Amino acid sequence: MKMCLSRLHSSALVALLILLPMVPAYTAVNGPRCCGGITPAGHRLEQLLDGMNVESLWLANEHINWETGEPDRSANYEGPGKHTHCSAFTASAAKRLGIYLLRPPEHGQLLLANAQAEWLRGEEAASKGWRKVGNARAAQAEANRGNFVVVVYANPDKHEPGHVAIVRPSEKSMRALERDGPQIIQAGQHNHTSTVVRVGFRNHPGAFPRGVRYYMHPLERTQ
Repeated sequence: MKMCLSRLHSSALVALLILLPMVPAYTAVNGPRCCGGITPAGHRLEQLLDGMNVESLWLANEHINWETGEPDRSANYEGPGKHTHCSAFTASAAKRLGIYLLRPPEHGQLLLANAQAEWLRGEEAASKGWRKVGNARAAQAEANRGNFVVVVYANPDKHEPGHVAIVRPSEKSMRALERDGPQIIQAGQHNHTSTVVRVGFRNHPGAFPRGVRYYMHPLERTQ
């Protein structure tokens, strides 16, 4: 009898091990993951982005050095270029990864996000390795693989600023993705090391979810 029970337990264990790969991956709260796990390349991308200290640099209402995010004018400076710095931060991160995204001196910091959105649609961006990503799920999946993904909104009023952010790796659920969009890191009116597209773009009516566009540049060295 004991031998039969032992064989039964062994058979049940083998069956469980066979079935485990068929069980969907779950996040702690919201259900199945939307976009795959984070690869080693994705973790390296996370480390680089977190190391940029965006919550302490590229601060709104300061004139900054676009590459470092450090203030480069006196506190009494009242000229242009003091508003927000989403596009400067994104361009700086791209440069650190060896990727060209429209940036100074080719375009000044004023209204740079709108200019980046237009540039990303064009042939020059494609020639430099950029391609459009069709939806939020694909954008999050590419970031999880360790590729550089940006989400951008071009303001219909070309005299008003748009917005751009970087999609950061995240093992979020499908429910969270549908509700909030991909996870992002951004400079802006409020700088966030980690937030979501719905929150990061909320100051731009019409942006989320249908007004934003996603673009990806592969990071060959991290594949």
